[in-house]
Amino acid sequence: MFASCHCVPRGRRTMKMIHFRSSSIKSLSQEMKCTIRLLDDSEISCHIQRETKGQFLIDHICNYYSLLEKDYFGIRYVDPEKQRHWLEPNKSISKQMKSHPPYTMCFRVKFYPHEPLKIKEELTRYLLYLQIKRDIFHGRLLCSFSDAAYLGACIVQAELGDYDPDEHPENYISEFEIFPKQSQKLERKIVEIHKNELRGQTPPVAEFNLLLKAHTLETYGVDPHPCKDSTGTTTFLGFTAAGFVVFQGNKRIHLIKWPDVCKLKFEGKTFYVIGTQKEKKAMLAFHTSTPAACKHLWKCGVENQAFYKIAVDLFFFFFFLTLLFLFNVSQNLFSVGASLPQTQTLRRV
Repeated sequence: MFASCHCVPRGRRTMKMIHFRSSSIKSLSQEMKCTIRLLDDSEISCHIQRETKGQFLIDHICNYYSLLEKDYFGIRYVDPEKQRHWLEPNKSISKQMKSHPPYTMCFRVKFYPHEPLKIKEELTRYLLYLQIKRDIFHGRLLCSFSDAAYLGACIVQAELGDYDPDEHPENYISEFEIFPKQSQKLERKIVEIHKNELRGQTPPVAEFNLLLKAHTLETYGVDPHPCKDSTGTTTFLGFTAAGFVVFQGNKRIHLIKWPDVCKLKFEGKTFYVIGTQKEKKAMLAFHTSTPAACKHLWKCGVENQAFYKIAVDLFFFFFFLTLLFLFNVSQNLFSVGASLPQTQTLRRV
């Protein structure tokens, strides 16, 4: 579980445990308890019926937050075999869970926004900030030393505000668990940036600046799936707004953009990506540890491809409507101008 920074959350965003029940006329003895861990490590406790679908939990969490931009988020759980899953909204929760109640799940970012500038709500940006903070701590968001120092300074600025020598002792950064391995050299650089570069930034501004930096990194939004390629080499597969990615160690060796991905499929423990690379059709095969892991990998791929394809299609749809609107306006202005009576020009005699 994520070890959060040792700091007091801002009051306007402090969450408390709440309880709710799914509506049903059945006996309360048939209810099952669920605990959903949120991105700030607070919890929501609830009771559900056997037939309650996943959408119920998603809706209640979004209503609790008053979250409007819901599509980026999902609920994740781990089965007894340590296999991760995303809760499916249209299926019964009890049929998806392979363990006995009480159930424990996590509310997480499922689809990372391609461009933070297009996020409309401050709450959505804050939740994405919390997710990226977790990704940094767990070593999922890889970056250079300078980028790490800047990201760390943004977190400190968001949590503590401006540097104050009276309130912040010499080793105040050491109280923060930001990175899995946090050297003194990195901490000194974080202090330098916090003191000199971020002064005056409010928490939302510091959080937004973290998003702007994070979304430029290759591993932004990558939920790594460990596999082996055809040569037996350990690789990590992931899906981003750009497309399907493959990493060996810290190096990205493949990026197949979504328009070039023709098909994703799986057979047993083997996952296939059929796409176009350098104008040639290619098929990449990867081997997972279990059939369940392979199916989960495939489902993540299909869902990410569908999500980001819809986002691109909507962008071009509204872009076309904008062009059409501007064209009609210009045509109307031209028609009005042409219908106006011609005025006589003054001549100097």
